[in-house]
Amino acid sequence: MLYVHIPYCVHKCHYCDFNSHEREKPDWSAYRNALLAELQHWAASPMFKGRRLSSIFFGGGTPSLAPPALITSVIKHADKLFGCETGIEITLEANPGTVDAGNFSAYRQAGVNRLSMGVQSLNTEELQWLERIHGSQEVFDAFQTARQAGFNNINLDLIYGLPDQSMQSWLESLNTAIHLAPEHLSCYQLTVEPHTRLAARHRQKPYSLPDDELALEMLFSTRKRLQKSGYHAYEISNFAKKERYCRHNDGYWLYHDYIGIGAGASGKWDQANDLGMTRYSNIRKPETYIESALQQGTAINSQETLDRNRAAAEAIWLGLRRSPGIDRKSFCNRFGFDAYEHFSAQLLPWQQQQMIDISENFIQLTEPGLPLADEIAASVL
Repeated sequence: MLYVHIPYCVHKCHYCDFNSHEREKPDWSAYRNALLAELQHWAASPMFKGRRLSSIFFGGGTPSLAPPALITSVIKHADKLFGCETGIEITLEANPGTVDAGNFSAYRQAGVNRLSMGVQSLNTEELQWLERIHGSQEVFDAFQTARQAGFNNINLDLIYGLPDQSMQSWLESLNTAIHLAPEHLSCYQLTVEPHTRLAARHRQKPYSLPDDELALEMLFSTRKRLQKSGYHAYEISNFAKKERYCRHNDGYWLYHDYIGIGAGASGKWDQANDLGMTRYSNIRKPETYIESALQQGTAINSQETLDRNRAAAEAIWLGLRRSPGIDRKSFCNRFGFDAYEHFSAQLLPWQQQQMIDISENFIQLTEPGLPLADEIAASVL
């Protein structure tokens, strides 16, 4: 798995907590060279040398701002250095407000075979509050452009739980998105993340966010509506038509190893000897990242190693988000002990409350346990 971070945006939305930066004229040539330098470094590292790629994901920021030549170059070099598995999934995040028909076709020709569009809402007033730079019509145009360019695997991101948002307004956006017939939908509840402009504004003058009852109604109504329309909930917030789940993101939830390149990107690998894991995060500021990557081949800002117990707890935290839950046999093969037996003191109370289900083969959240996923995970961590 390879994650490629493109940190540039035309405008940083006030709710965004991702590593994104407004730059009028990014130095795309320098950024490309930095990405290639990192690829060269990781391809020669003992942790990843000789390992073929199962997926590539261009995230951001706004990757669809990048010149097609940059995307093409990264894919070609990744294939040359690592090799790509047959049928590799290559995703690129796109903002409907930056759509260019020529670029979509060029991305497809470069090997991108999955698009993820940051739609967020199809209501004009909600889009304005979210500070999105596109309107509903641009979403429809972008979707049509993507289809014409040959994309048959498209995700749409949507956000619910906005200030003063009614159930009717949310379902109207959801139904419109379903009518477009994308292969995948990601539906997230708005989170007021610390250190965002939204958080600062919310502290000064609190927004009228949905109460817990309405938020739960939105969550379960979304799942019911999407299931009825043929979308399988394979993760708490992600829904896909048959065989169209995002393999890259599912790899995160399965605790697979991955390489992250680009400003603020992160990666991880398992430690074979003690069954722990090591992860790293890159320098976040694009200009400083470029300088470091070009000089050293890497731009690591921080790195830490978790012991087996902490790594196992983290694997449970991620694995519980998947609808199938945690495969007990695979978990035992990875860590050397059974997940439920090892964490029974933490998991038993949730089982008794019927928030998690323990079977011979899996540990998974029940339907009532879905809203408590983070709380359940925190008890293990």
